Amino acid sequence: MTSDERQEHASSTGLTSPSAVAVDPPNVNDYNRFAEAYTAENETNLINACYERPAMLALAGEVAGRRVLDAGCGSGPLFAALRERGAIVSGFDASAGMLELARRRLGDGADLQVADLGSPLPYSDDTFDDVVASLVLHYLEDWGPALAELRRVLKPGGRLIASVDHPFAVNLRHRQADREAEYNYFDITNWTEEWTMGGQSAVMSIWHRPLHAMIEAITASGFRITVISEPEPDPAARELFPEVIVAKPRFLCFLFFVLQAD
Repeated sequence: MTSDERQEHASSTGLTSPSAVAVDPPNVNDYNRFAEAYTAENETNLINACYERPAMLALAGEVAGRRVLDAGCGSGPLFAALRERGAIVSGFDASAGMLELARRRLGDGADLQVADLGSPLPYSDDTFDDVVASLVLHYLEDWGPALAELRRVLKPGGRLIASVDHPFAVNLRHRQADREAEYNYFDITNWTEEWTMGGQSAVMSIWHRPLHAMIEAITASGFRITVISEPEPDPAARELFPEVIVAKPRFLCFLFFVLQAD
């Protein structure tokens, strides 16, 4: 994504411009700090509401009657959309604050649990037809344990539908910020930036991995790649964000996978 696109998306999402910051690891990725502001922004912004979420739903396709796990469900917008389409949905997230908002949205009867992706999950083997993992894997240094757990809870032949930061877009951001020497595309590297929403700020720690490293982790975990997608924004974006979409009808932002558990 170009710097102009990042500025446009920063304006629509409420994120600050990307910059490396010093960070104390225990204080990173604290969604509790701005759970309500983050949720409010994601309801209507371009890259989540009109790009990432519609793409995930399109890749999921017909889900009526299927058991679906929303891994890293946040405040539950994808959970709600899948449930509206007839799926039987469970969800987990590491942020208790985000899950509180999810319960407000989904009702007390929703199957929601506090759990950390990459640790053992509170579900039995072969439970789900599908898992959706929306913008969560790129917070992990090692995809192996997380993918192994998601593979475990999927039925044979089940699908993992995942979105992550596009590695080419991340590399482009580093190059434009003159950080290319520190963040080589071919290395797995950690970088941080400060997000500000609703007057609350938090430092986000994100792991870049090149495309080949993603594919190696996926295949090593017993998944077969059936789809790699770089979609267009939802048609609604043309009406809601006309200036942005006219200038950049396609842009690098996220990368989407559909993986089958063989």
